[in-house]
Amino acid sequence: MDRQIASFIKHFAKEVKENNAAIFAGAGLSVAAGFVDWKTLLKPLADDLGLDIRKEDNLVSLAQYHCNEKGRNRHRINQLLIDEFSRNATLTENHRILARLPITTYWTTNYDKLIEKALEAVHKVPDVKYTVKQLANTRPKRDAVVYKMHGDVDHPAEAVLIKEDYEKYHIDFVPYIAALTGDLVSKTFLFLGFSFTDPNIDYVLSRIRATYTEHQREHFCIMRRISRSECLDEADYEYKVRKQELFINDLKRYNVTTLLIDEFAQITEILWKIERIYKVKTVFISGSAHEYGAMGKDNGEKLVHEISSNLIRRDFKIVSGYGLGMGTAVINGAMEEIYSSAVKARDEQILVRPFPQNKTGIAVWDEYRKDMISLAGIAIFMFGNKLDGGNVVLANGVRREFEIALENGLYIVPIGATGYMAAELWKEVSAGLDKYYPGHSKEFDENFTEIGDPALEPDELVDSVMRLLDKIIRR
Repeated sequence: MDRQIASFIKHFAKEVKENNAAIFAGAGLSVAAGFVDWKTLLKPLADDLGLDIRKEDNLVSLAQYHCNEKGRNRHRINQLLIDEFSRNATLTENHRILARLPITTYWTTNYDKLIEKALEAVHKVPDVKYTVKQLANTRPKRDAVVYKMHGDVDHPAEAVLIKEDYEKYHIDFVPYIAALTGDLVSKTFLFLGFSFTDPNIDYVLSRIRATYTEHQREHFCIMRRISRSECLDEADYEYKVRKQELFINDLKRYNVTTLLIDEFAQITEILWKIERIYKVKTVFISGSAHEYGAMGKDNGEKLVHEISSNLIRRDFKIVSGYGLGMGTAVINGAMEEIYSSAVKARDEQILVRPFPQNKTGIAVWDEYRKDMISLAGIAIFMFGNKLDGGNVVLANGVRREFEIALENGLYIVPIGATGYMAAELWKEVSAGLDKYYPGHSKEFDENFTEIGDPALEPDELVDSVMRLLDKIIRR
């Protein structure tokens, strides 16, 4: 991954954390989910007109030509939208990552419902806007606003599609232009699957440039570089590369920085890295303690309390399932730090979800665990024992949380010094540290060894864990 993309990932992750990020989704984002692109959508219309869709670039005019030929009747076009965008499609990993990120503003020219479905899949409430009247209403408890500036598949007759629709957009959709202008001024946009040939976007960007001249906010788009294999010959390749260079340079007038990739699959990798940077400051605390072993109850609870307190002090967020013998200490440590701090407490600093205990609840424990762990970037494991038939045994639930954490790509921090399942996990990770932390330093290795030392006092152990977390977030 080149330096420009690596720099973008860090910058955009910061914007996401500070709630300054927005997404603009074009048709390319939906194509990967199984929907058609514009040329495929309009091919039947081109066939009707006796035109070759492969030779047509101005697809808005093509749709207008068809409407003209049909006596200004757009029924066929409306039906195409219904047929192509009403069928079920599989959410892509890109949609899922974008929905999991704490992004509250989505703009799209797409007619499909993939963005709102992705948000609902992660239990978020989307407030979808596809008419001017909807802009004045607010959906209760919304988590994100989805602006569908060209309409929705369920209302094809109102969709912006033919040339006339675009010509009247600045009159009929003034509030949308104002809202998009405001977001482009105040937020950092990432354009995905968007070609920048849409005249409405050009209209808005041009006016922002005219108003803010050299003080525009920087935005980003991801674009695949021209591939030689897709060109007829070397001359064709050189021509297309030069044209792309000129196009990218022109986007700079609007302060849109282009990130070139070789394959579209790299978009998923980029988004995944952004998510990981954002989530690395959220820690999932796993563990249970019917007993505390050689550490003893007082020192064991003190350790849990101080780790939670230190996490909040260092601006980490905590997610936990209120484990046996640990839940109270996690909450007390976090809340004491929150209320003793001069910084105003945030609702999301600690999220504790006790496991449901009825039969129905127990049946969904695995999904419950997956839901919690998916929110975090680091997993800390402590103790991990329970009472079973009068005997203290290793907690298989902690082992399962370890497995889920690995599946979700979390950094694993088992505090082996606490014994029990945490000690087992620490031994496993220590034996394959290169696998869990590729390219780790000698200091990291020594630090990881420390957290497995049962001879350390609770205060020393807390300090060692915090130093290890500092190393992890700097990776």
